[in-house]
Amino acid sequence: LRCSCRVGGGLVQAGGSLRLSCAASGFTFDHYSITWFRQAPGKAREGVSCYSSTDGTTYYADSVKGRFTTSIDNAKRTVFLQMNNLKSEDTAAYYCAAERIPPTLVQSSWREPRVYTHYWGQGTLVTVSS
Repeated sequence: LRCSCRVGGGLVQAGGSLRLSCAASGFTFDHYSITWFRQAPGKAREGVSCYSSTDGTTYYADSVKGRFTTSIDNAKRTVFLQMNNLKSEDTAAYYCAAERIPPTLVQSSWREPRVYTHYWGQGTLVTVSS
């Protein structure tokens, strides 16, 4: 069982766009929270956005609101992260993760990497040049 980050990472100029995708293998997204994390060199891993399949709510870090959009294709068991107006500070390795988080705890805990114990993607590097 795995959650794999597919194509989408790469080098882009500031102001540009990229789309990342993450495909689930061996499980469906039902009852899962699907979260994008990123980790810049020398920094802690941080939550970028989270889609809660239990109620369809999507959460975003303040740093990406209005620029990043998460979408889901349940038939293909794939989650996408559309990143627009990229900034140099968005440079990081991006990961997807999936976990069954109790609905009452999603809003307060989705940013915590330690919550995700079952599925992690292998990550893809995004580099934004200024």
